[in-house]
Amino acid sequence: MSFSEELKRLRQRTFLSQEAFAKELKVSFSTVNRWESGRTKPNLAAMKSLKDFCLSHNIAFEQIEEKWLDWDINN
Repeated sequence: MSFSEELKRLRQRTFLSQEAFAKELKVSFSTVNRWESGRTKPNLAAMKSLKDFCLSHNIAFEQIEEKWLDWDINN
């Protein structure tokens, strides 16, 4: 499973729309959309927000982090 698929799965597990998820992470809707489509990946600040989101929702972050580290824009 790719990073974008993991991120979408995370969002769906918490029953959030892309817009609501973006508000939680304090980013724009279009940013979440680009992440989920695989066009871009989050920067370090966004990854910290994702980690905080996971911790607050009792969701494991390690797999998402691993996919982010292995992410290649050419995939």
